[in-house]
Amino acid sequence: MNETPRTAIVGGGPGGLLAAHVLHGHGIAATVYDADTAVDSRDPGGTLDLHADSGQIALEDAGLLSAFHELARVEGQAMTRRDHHGTLLKEFTPADDDTAAPEIDRGQLRTMLYERLAPGTVHWGHKLTDLTTENGVHRLHFANGSTVDADVVVGADGTWSKVRRRLTDAQPEYLGVSFLDARFDDVETRHPEIAALVGNGQLFTADGAGRAVIVQRNSNGVIRGYVAFRAEEDWAAREGVDLTDRTSVREYLLREFRGWGSKVLPLLTDNDGDYVARAFTALPAPLTWERVPGITAIGDAAHAMAPFGGHGANLALLDGAELANALHEEPDVEAALTRYETAMFARTGHLAASANAALRGFFADQPEGGAQDVPDREEELRAYEARAAEYRASRTHAAR
Repeated sequence: MNETPRTAIVGGGPGGLLAAHVLHGHGIAATVYDADTAVDSRDPGGTLDLHADSGQIALEDAGLLSAFHELARVEGQAMTRRDHHGTLLKEFTPADDDTAAPEIDRGQLRTMLYERLAPGTVHWGHKLTDLTTENGVHRLHFANGSTVDADVVVGADGTWSKVRRRLTDAQPEYLGVSFLDARFDDVETRHPEIAALVGNGQLFTADGAGRAVIVQRNSNGVIRGYVAFRAEEDWAAREGVDLTDRTSVREYLLREFRGWGSKVLPLLTDNDGDYVARAFTALPAPLTWERVPGITAIGDAAHAMAPFGGHGANLALLDGAELANALHEEPDVEAALTRYETAMFARTGHLAASANAALRGFFADQPEGGAQDVPDREEELRAYEARAAEYRASRTHAAR
């Protein structure tokens, strides 16, 4: 790039932090602004798998792949499928050297990315309230009263992105499925039956009638996941459920999941701490927009999708790396943003549409046995490796 633009990244999640890493590696200054007061000021959520064809490529671009593997759990790629009585249907155990999609806690990933950035790169306590433009200069307005001017603004601020409002009127939509985030601590001692059900990786349990439990082994003896069900978005108010009262929630779940076997019921009722009610939302897919000078978006801000396939964080990381590389390699900002967005739209559109359709299909009423149609884990992992080889080959070809 002929001139070094002032680059502001709104959002200090994995995508925004990764973009800053790769930009800094290219000698391009970038500052990250995040609403959180610190990297660990809130619950970061559960675990995620980083795919060989996306998240791991981005970490490699940032020089952080080795650091990731030091924290990652290869055994977390395991998957178990049970019916709603607890009967084992399918099981996959990865090889010890299988690195197609190892697991890492979200908090561990965010901290790893943050701590390896130069001090002062991330400005915590900066919640964006508005983004205005005058004479080609973008001004970020924050809730703390401060403002910052930038030549490039990257929206890495998630599903409800304020930056995206400058790009498109598209809004996230409720997908018809709600869930309760549940956590089990010190599982080997306090919840040995649940630990045995889940194993080292992920457990899928469903009844084919719009109800499922999807839980995952995290680090440090923790299991986290979703108790998910088809419902109106305001289901708690409709059903008279007090979400702050565990007894009220558990009574509802025992009614909603009636007919489930005693072997799996503890997944609904024996969690530690309060349930956290959430909803599956997604942006329309595929989503594109007309080029807006100096402004773009990455990750969920650009293509929030259902979690089926585990693409969200992986695409956010790859978006960040691809955007940073384009800003380094192209002659000017607009050429770089055009290149990034063109590739990002092509890469994410079909994945988002497929993930959203898969979630709706999984939670639709199924004929007997139909609910067992979940992705084959072994096939997924091998596909990540094959696509990673294709991606690297295309990069090599483009560099010639």
